[in-house]
Amino acid sequence: MAKPELFVTPGYGQKFHELLHFSQALKIGDRVEISGQGGWNDELEIPDSIVSEIERAFENVQRTLAAAGAEWRDVVHVNSYHVGGFPPIVNDTIAGLFRRYMPDRAPIWTQTGVEALGLPAMRIEIRVTAILE
Repeated sequence: MAKPELFVTPGYGQKFHELLHFSQALKIGDRVEISGQGGWNDELEIPDSIVSEIERAFENVQRTLAAAGAEWRDVVHVNSYHVGGFPPIVNDTIAGLFRRYMPDRAPIWTQTGVEALGLPAMRIEIRVTAILE
């Protein structure tokens, strides 16, 4: 059995590790699981625009996957957590980003509406599972 490896994303991941003592990614064999990624920057600031927040969350998923040796093209499962419901701009933005980051694969996807997320200004958090090929 493969030994689990934990990874901390440079920048914001180091801050979360110091503040809350958790890692951003776990790799076991060919499987990578990541912690939920928000649309924060390295100072943990969230943009005002929901589109910018979603785009940055996708970038942060990419950064965290890379820390564990994976990429968006390896993603097979996405969970997204949403504060404020699902206005059309949210689904349109996410679908467009799926097509950009995973043009050859449509992952399975579960959306969940929640009351709040880890930072007060957050409206979206994205968590993925990747299988390395």
